[in-house]
Amino acid sequence: MKFCNIVEIIRAETAAVREKPAIVDDAIEISYGTLLDSVDRLAVTLAGHGVKPLERVAFLCEDCADYMIGNLAILRMGAVVVPVSPSLMGDELEQVLDRMDVHALVYDTAIHSRPEGRVLEVTSLYARVFGLVRRDARDDLPSEYARLNPAFIRFSSGTTGASKGVLLSHETIVARTDAADQGLRITNRDVVIWVLSMCFHFVVTILLYLRRGATVVICRQPFPESFLKAAHRRDSTVFYATPFHYQVLATSPLAPAGCLSKIRLALSTAMKLSSETAEAFSAKFGFDLVEAYGIIELGLPFIHAGNGRRKRGCLGHPQPGYEVRIDTPGSDGAGVIKIRGPGMFDAYVSPWKNRAEALENGWFNTGDVGRRDEEGDLFIMGREKNVINFAGMKVFPYEVEEVVASHPAVKECLVYGVAHPLWGQMPCVRIVLNDGAARPDIHELRRFCFQRMAVHKVPKEFEFVERLDRTASGKIKRG
Repeated sequence: MKFCNIVEIIRAETAAVREKPAIVDDAIEISYGTLLDSVDRLAVTLAGHGVKPLERVAFLCEDCADYMIGNLAILRMGAVVVPVSPSLMGDELEQVLDRMDVHALVYDTAIHSRPEGRVLEVTSLYARVFGLVRRDARDDLPSEYARLNPAFIRFSSGTTGASKGVLLSHETIVARTDAADQGLRITNRDVVIWVLSMCFHFVVTILLYLRRGATVVICRQPFPESFLKAAHRRDSTVFYATPFHYQVLATSPLAPAGCLSKIRLALSTAMKLSSETAEAFSAKFGFDLVEAYGIIELGLPFIHAGNGRRKRGCLGHPQPGYEVRIDTPGSDGAGVIKIRGPGMFDAYVSPWKNRAEALENGWFNTGDVGRRDEEGDLFIMGREKNVINFAGMKVFPYEVEEVVASHPAVKECLVYGVAHPLWGQMPCVRIVLNDGAARPDIHELRRFCFQRMAVHKVPKEFEFVERLDRTASGKIKRG
């Protein structure tokens, strides 16, 4: 069986635009030809340090041109990328490395250090120095793993606190990017302003932009200053961001109404777009945002251009090739959203479960509750579970509760989300103290949390209560 490789597909599809800029990162501008040559050199270096095809390589780097080169080099040599967020604290990082059973960690030495690490001497990088650490992997995955031609494993934690890894093959990535482009229509004339986390959004969008020969302009902090500088420097045509970014643009005096005049497509992703943000953006800039509904297991099954105020909050109809159904709808027509279509994930890694076993007769349960109106347009009404969405980043209450409850003064706690007009939801916590324990200082509690978990997961409000409400079976009530 002949396997495909997404990097070789990018190489073939961009052969006619080798001199065109692929990446603009501050003062660095990298053509497609130079990008792919850099990828090849880094792949050779990784192989020289013992990285082999099918090995799982955790990759930790800030968003930059070298992030893209590092990912592509791992994929180029047939190894499997396990992206890890730079925001993970030490214990969290080690848990990901162990649970995903990685063979090696490649890391940006500017933001992470390992005494046992080896510096990669390579000329293909532009601003970063990478280190590498080998690990003893258990290698207990079934033979099916190799047959799938794996490319990415995205680690995530389930709403029940059970961790897993979503495996995507090279073939799945090709199908997924092709499906997404039915709505995005990316060409080599597009210039894309990039503000999202590459760790979470490399698949689908960045790989699609590269396949189509577009130019990716990486924006750094602060926002919106970096965005406006990039938009002025380049005639940018595509902007893919969270509702938070669009709210800032709509309200900031730094962003004049004409600053987006060249943008043909402004997509909102990662969290629900509020009517207030959509209205404010449309009123100021004169066009509607496009809302994209993405799921790591599925890709981008919905890309909705909107119908003005009449359809705010609507995801419209699914992209070509996707089917949607509402399971067990209630009297209001709302039920659990299930989807099937091209580019669906190949397996869960931890514990192992292939796609056929994970799906329900071919349907993926999104965990979202929604309804369809008389025109067949889909509206999402909320999560089936209790995941908190803070500025487009998911916060799983069970993970946060485990950290807070490890404080010596805490007996038990409940983490929950509170709606916020800018951030989507804020994680907050109710705390029951141990008998006789003195109430800890809030600032001390925050420091305790910051040392043990990613910044976005730390509760924004701490409330001390005498007890937590429980169900008849003794479980803590949620929601």
